[in-house]
Amino acid sequence: MTPTHEVTNQVPPLIDYDAAEYAPILEALHREEASDAAEEVHRVGVRAGSAQAQEWGDLAEEHPPVLRTHDRYGNRIDEVRYDPAYHQLMSTAVELGLHGAPWVDPNPHAHLVRAAKMAVWGQTDAGHGCPISMTYAVIPALRHNADLAAQYEPLLTTRHYDSALKAPLTKPGLIAGMSMTEKQGGSDVRAGTTRAVPQSDGSYLLTGHKWFTSAPMSDVFLVLAQAPGGLSCFFLPRVLPDGSLNNMYLQRLKDKLGNHSNASSEVEYRDALAWMVGEEGRGVRTIIEMVNMTRLDCTIGTATGMRVGTLQAVHHANHRSAFGANLIDQPLMRNVLADLAVESEASTTVAMWLAALTDRATSGDAHAGALRRISLAVSKYFVCKRGPIHAAEALECLGGNGYVEESRMPRLYREAPLLSVWEGSGNVAALDTLRAMAKQPETLQVFFDELKQASGVDARFDQTVRDLEAAFGDFDDIEYRARKIVGDMALALQASLLLRYGHPAVADAFCASRLGNSWGSVFGTLPRGIDIAPILERATVKIGA
Repeated sequence: MTPTHEVTNQVPPLIDYDAAEYAPILEALHREEASDAAEEVHRVGVRAGSAQAQEWGDLAEEHPPVLRTHDRYGNRIDEVRYDPAYHQLMSTAVELGLHGAPWVDPNPHAHLVRAAKMAVWGQTDAGHGCPISMTYAVIPALRHNADLAAQYEPLLTTRHYDSALKAPLTKPGLIAGMSMTEKQGGSDVRAGTTRAVPQSDGSYLLTGHKWFTSAPMSDVFLVLAQAPGGLSCFFLPRVLPDGSLNNMYLQRLKDKLGNHSNASSEVEYRDALAWMVGEEGRGVRTIIEMVNMTRLDCTIGTATGMRVGTLQAVHHANHRSAFGANLIDQPLMRNVLADLAVESEASTTVAMWLAALTDRATSGDAHAGALRRISLAVSKYFVCKRGPIHAAEALECLGGNGYVEESRMPRLYREAPLLSVWEGSGNVAALDTLRAMAKQPETLQVFFDELKQASGVDARFDQTVRDLEAAFGDFDDIEYRARKIVGDMALALQASLLLRYGHPAVADAFCASRLGNSWGSVFGTLPRGIDIAPILERATVKIGA
């Protein structure tokens, strides 16, 4: 080795750390009186931060799934083959109960605990989280058909993962997907043309072409199709009870910006056998319960991405020197890192709060249900919109090193836009907030009541709430202004939660930088007087856990 190849001033790998060592997650468990789950969450964190789990994420991303439409003899098989690392990730996620397990868990905090573990394990790889999320979300929709739920729910909630292509009821555990969008409709699922023809035995035969079906190797799917009585929701198994393949044909895998570890496909149904879930003609109403749960996971997933980005940026700055000093000690870099950390904490705090609301709402708390309805739409829009901007800034903190695939930052950057697109783009999410207020006017009052629990703590926040109330006094062109209004609602909600439950320095930085008209267009514009040290301390982990 010649002197020119001596390696100095490089950052050690961020491996073998406890990914659960993150205050907003642990504080949420404590706040909701679920601290007894902290030990379990830490065990997940140690696994997620291990060199092995991080390598699984790398391998699954580096070796994308491959579609095999036919076997060597010319028989149609429609199989997607994954790197073994992907199956390791899936198996672990199912073992941890991140899929459907909370729906049968008697723990009153089951959804919050699951969200905490999802946010921790999700730091390994985002792609496999898609089928895990869909399996989690399918349960409340499936319950609209009691007979199907009785047969399949136990297999969708058991902690066994089996990737084999077999008849669902012969397997120890199942993964679920959904098939909604079509090429001519996109978010406008009512424009779907897939048709469902009723059969004498109560089943239906589906024929049509779906434009996006993620995780096509899932065992069962919820599919939207036009029945004689209108757009309806159907339960479709990948393999029929006799072991033969259903008439579900994979046309191609999508060549996506990110999410490479997970397969997304175009699917053609040609008289595929399915059974109706819910009432005929009310398919959107039925499947929207699934969509709402995956929207929760979009918020959790974006917050997780922000945590990863912030963690990588702070870790880099702690070990890298430039211009005669460690980056972490340079004032402007401290401003940038603290600003990234504040965004991450705010997003994680609201995500965990929404998960706790889910526990109460699914237990029959109507107030929690109304509050969750509007707050989820608001947060899904705003948090997911902030993800790509945050990922770009975190990547830049690593300089050229962050632009290299080995840093994992390009993967984070490519992944970030997905969660804003998935389950309704920004416009759809913003307009859904208005729709929630129109259909359930009480949700707006419930929302403001929640905000005002932080009244009197911070004058900047109090003024924000007054301004927001005034904005709802004018409904002219409200759809045109929807992004501004919903964004302000999201900021007010995050500020209220941070003022009540967050660290004082984080809450102060958030209110000083994001409320009113003082917010800069980029990260790193925190004003003078912010207590940076505790913010950065909360964003740091120890390696070698």
